[in-house]
Amino acid sequence: MTAAASASTVAATAIPPPPSHRPADHGLNPAPDWTRIESELRGLNVMHEARQRRVLSRDFHWYSPILADELRDCVADLVVRVGTEDDVVRVAAAAARHRVALTVRGGGTGNYGQCVPLAGGIVLDASGMQRVLDIAPGRVCCEGGAKMFDIEMAVRETGQALRMWPSTWRAATIAGFISGGFGGVGSTLNGVLRDPGNLLRARVVTVEREPRVIELAGDEIQQVHHAFGTNGILTEVEVALSPAVEWQHVIALFADYRQVLEACMAASTPALEIFLLSAVDRRFAPYYTTLKERFPGDHHAVFAMVAPGSMPEFTRLVQAHGGRLSMAMDEAAAEVAGLPPAYECAYNHTTLQVLKADRGWTNLQVAYPQPFDPAPVLAQMQRFGDDVWQHQEFAKMHGSFATFAIVLTRWKGLEHQYELIRSIEADGCTIFNPHVVTIEDGGMKTIDTAQIEFKKRADPLGLMNPGKTRGWSPAMARAASFAA
Repeated sequence: MTAAASASTVAATAIPPPPSHRPADHGLNPAPDWTRIESELRGLNVMHEARQRRVLSRDFHWYSPILADELRDCVADLVVRVGTEDDVVRVAAAAARHRVALTVRGGGTGNYGQCVPLAGGIVLDASGMQRVLDIAPGRVCCEGGAKMFDIEMAVRETGQALRMWPSTWRAATIAGFISGGFGGVGSTLNGVLRDPGNLLRARVVTVEREPRVIELAGDEIQQVHHAFGTNGILTEVEVALSPAVEWQHVIALFADYRQVLEACMAASTPALEIFLLSAVDRRFAPYYTTLKERFPGDHHAVFAMVAPGSMPEFTRLVQAHGGRLSMAMDEAAAEVAGLPPAYECAYNHTTLQVLKADRGWTNLQVAYPQPFDPAPVLAQMQRFGDDVWQHQEFAKMHGSFATFAIVLTRWKGLEHQYELIRSIEADGCTIFNPHVVTIEDGGMKTIDTAQIEFKKRADPLGLMNPGKTRGWSPAMARAASFAA
């Protein structure tokens, strides 16, 4: 990123206004007959008790004190847990007939408020659609509500494995990951979700009075990927598989954070088969209570998943950069020893470990100019002191190695958080802001017109979680209404 582009980014990053949750803003029915709607959904698992609705209108947006406050009163009027695509069609049709908002929920592990119903309405809980439908060489087809961990256990029986998954994979669903995710554990080797060959096929139910099913394949899936569930209901997906590997879960310790970063840069090479490569600041160590001397508070760490054949070279590389291994074992051995797998020490699990003990923190997601230069990270460590703790992920994107971060930031109020954002951006970095509700403000920065065009096909009334994308206007829904 050039200095001019950096300055432009800094100027653009102002504190956004709170989101508007008024249904009238989105052309919704201002007084729906919920008794009638519920009667039309008779036979489905409809939940209307206040506590159930509140619990199922939440995700991990509480990582952000800003979103925790702004979304506090966003609660569904009804929750419907579906088990089949026919159930989904019934709910989508009812939402369209009555012009009520519809928000799809998977495992609820997102931290941008993806499944929080900004304008109330119906939350469609897809967690009942859990079946793995077909496993073949190089691919798996499953219902959208299937949990990533369950899919992995199923495909392992065939000697295969998922190419990537979030660190929250025990709860996260496959459709939720595609709708709200970017990359994850496995991206060091296999790139991000958007990279060719990772997403193979998707089945999408439209939200109309007479819902249709749209089949997407290959690059067509980008129309619904990372759209935060705003433009169609993913009922079935097919993703790529790779041969299973008995990964070694590794911790490498270093006295200096520059050593950590330089070791990770050296390990970012096609010559090594690495599934996960994470740099973690030593200040996180006290929150990884089971690791004890394997991650002591006076050393920084690299958490990695390394193929057995790459372990000798990875060990040599760690030692050449002044480090040493404190752990190297497969996941089964780690479990017997009472130790967490490496993937539970990386990605947003770093944030979670701290927040479980101290809610006075939040996070920022950062992308660095490539090729990666450690200098901005080291400068920020000095500049921010104990207000920011460092944590980088080394991955691939579009065929090249790339570096991202989920840094922990001390919560000192909204103004201070945006001061940190502007300071990091001034170093040429890009912020993917986890403190806003819209797709564009969170990280995309621009409106994805392909996603909006697909929304016109799959959600022409604009009912899917209104307010989550700036690319959709109430006028588009009114035009669709007149056309109908």
